[in-house]
Amino acid sequence: MIELSVIVPTYKERGNVAELVRRLDAALVGLAWEAIYVDDNSPDGTAEAVKEIAARDPRVRCLKRVGRRGLAGACIEGIMSSAAPYVAVIDADLQHDEKVLPAMLAKLRDGGADLVAGTRYVEGGSAASFSQRRSALSCFATQLTRGLTGTALTDPMSGFFMMRRDRFDQIAPRLSPQGFKILLDIAGSEKLRIAEQPYVFGERFSGESKLNIQIGFEFLGLLAAKATGDMLDPRVVYFALVGSLGVVVHLIVLWTALTAGLSFFTAQIIATLVAMTGNFLLNNEITYRDHRLKGAAAVKGLILFGLFASAGAIANVDIAEWLYGSPTTGTFWWAAGAAGAIMSAFWNYAMSTLFVWRAR
Repeated sequence: MIELSVIVPTYKERGNVAELVRRLDAALVGLAWEAIYVDDNSPDGTAEAVKEIAARDPRVRCLKRVGRRGLAGACIEGIMSSAAPYVAVIDADLQHDEKVLPAMLAKLRDGGADLVAGTRYVEGGSAASFSQRRSALSCFATQLTRGLTGTALTDPMSGFFMMRRDRFDQIAPRLSPQGFKILLDIAGSEKLRIAEQPYVFGERFSGESKLNIQIGFEFLGLLAAKATGDMLDPRVVYFALVGSLGVVVHLIVLWTALTAGLSFFTAQIIATLVAMTGNFLLNNEITYRDHRLKGAAAVKGLILFGLFASAGAIANVDIAEWLYGSPTTGTFWWAAGAAGAIMSAFWNYAMSTLFVWRAR
């Protein structure tokens, strides 16, 4: 009977597969364990490398996802495919210390905790392998997260943890399949008995870091959701952030076109088209990455997105004009303008979600 399932979400980690299995084998001696690799259709053949090992080692399984991507979603699907009473999540890049897994399991077996989180920021832990820039970003994100969500975790940004599978089954329907910080989502979704396990964060064994601006967007979205008690969906935050960036792009393009001598009318059209296209592309990659449009579907989506955005702009003007001078807002132009903009934003989000990307 398998006691522990180790979930390993992967994307382009072929060079680390065999080494992680070897290290798990050495660290989990005497335990009945399995490793479930959840691969997001990596183009480098990560899934094939896992299956080669699985063909001769029954403790290794591969769950290959097609048309879906994201660490949180991969972790959720991997854990839900397990029948073991305990499940762990560990990165495939070998920066998490697999040698502390037995100690984490012992804390769960004692019955005093539902979840054991790996931490780099208590005595016995270390993140010395971080560059100065990444160390500063990690500390800032940690302090911001703890301040906004009130979590007791000393390292809420860690993706290294172990928990009872029955408790995860209860929480799973409330978790977001988007994003990279599933530990924060779990800890913020349910009142759990949490213990911590210090570990030393290591160097990446092979491949490249996945840290990019997209992860930053997803982190802010999840943080906003947890800070509001899940009243605000992360996807709304992504859409709003992309829209704000679109305003900046619009103004830059407008200024550039005017400087080049174009009329305001022409410059405004160019700026609008550039900003709208940029917003669509970013939303396709970030906000609706789990429903990403490709090829002809992307072209059709861009056209629909533009049509709905145009309707939203008209509604913005009409609502603002109606409110301006009304008994509710008086002559407060800023209140009327803000109301129109907010209604337009909600319209664009709703129409994009329902009809462009057809997401929930």
